[in-house]
Amino acid sequence: MGGIVGFLITAVITAVSLLIMSYIPFLGVEVDSPGKALISGAVFGVLNGFLAPILRFIGAPINFLTLGLFSFLVSVFIFGLTAKLIEGFRLRNGIVSAILGAIILGIINGFLSQLLGGVIGTAPA
Repeated sequence: MGGIVGFLITAVITAVSLLIMSYIPFLGVEVDSPGKALISGAVFGVLNGFLAPILRFIGAPINFLTLGLFSFLVSVFIFGLTAKLIEGFRLRNGIVSAILGAIILGIINGFLSQLLGGVIGTAPA
């Protein structure tokens, strides 16, 4: 599923993931409300869709030398930048929260996408 509908589904999945993450105390990820989580999910999606590919292209030689670690650092940067841009989405422990948040966000988003993929994928086109 692509286009606007796919983006909206991804933004909602990311928002739910952020809300789940805000209840895990050691992460240091704070989200004020479900509305702020939805806005953060949308901004994260836009940044991940437009800025991340540019950074990965520019950093391709570094990514090759670091065996893919640079791509992870781009994800951490996008996560932290989203927190900087959205009032009501904070990283209490700074870079540590950004690193842990990027890891946990990937895990939760992957799980929710797999879970909903079976439900959404079976809908008639």
